[in-house]
Amino acid sequence: MYQDERLLFILDFLTKHRRITVDQICSFYDVSRDTARRDLVKLEEQKKIIRTRGGALLPAAHNEVKGYQTRLQTASTEKKQIGQKAASLIQHDDRIILDSSTTVQACAELMEDEPCTVITNSIYQADILSSKNKIRIQLLGGELEKDHRFLYGESVIERLSHYHVDKLFLGVVGISENGLTIAHEEDGMVKRKMIKQAKQVIVLADYTKLGVTDFYRFASLEDIDLLITDQTPPKKFRNLLNKHSVDLLIANDDIEEDD
Repeated sequence: MYQDERLLFILDFLTKHRRITVDQICSFYDVSRDTARRDLVKLEEQKKIIRTRGGALLPAAHNEVKGYQTRLQTASTEKKQIGQKAASLIQHDDRIILDSSTTVQACAELMEDEPCTVITNSIYQADILSSKNKIRIQLLGGELEKDHRFLYGESVIERLSHYHVDKLFLGVVGISENGLTIAHEEDGMVKRKMIKQAKQVIVLADYTKLGVTDFYRFASLEDIDLLITDQTPPKKFRNLLNKHSVDLLIANDDIEEDD
């Protein structure tokens, strides 16, 4: 067997089992230990594996956080379902905070033009709501994150400390036993302060975010009151929510629970 063929087989094995030893390579492909080590060196040079003592493993997978417009187009049906359900919770004269996530943007788009006050650090959310005449908007000023168009920094956090609101609508990259996580620390620090200023914390997260842990943890499950998602989570995840007294709301009411 040629080296290129072995490399493909090794990668296929790693995809299924996450790790492989030099002894396994020797056994599977009838090669010497020196040949097995050369195969691993080659894969390491291609940045496809991490070599360990006696073998190799796959690098940890990281979910790339795409640009705002790309994320907005991803799973748009699910985002709209969640956004619609979230918007239905907003009552007359509510004071709310909307963060900068694309799922929360779906909520902003579907809000009725009824009297309420919205505080946000998102250029997108403020722009969308500016067409709704009865909604008052407080845009938090700070440093602009140009790719995702949210405002952050000490000035945003300090300004937030002056507001006390009825509801916070919050997006995440991941929600799991490790808490609520996000890709950008700057965004996470603002979200943490938002949580402190709200009577009710509502997380909007499509099914792909459940059980995921990303880079920066900004809150624990105990910090949130309600999770709105688009599909019924597995029983293990529902039990995790129950343990931390987090209510669950499914945007698509027709989906049945599994066991």
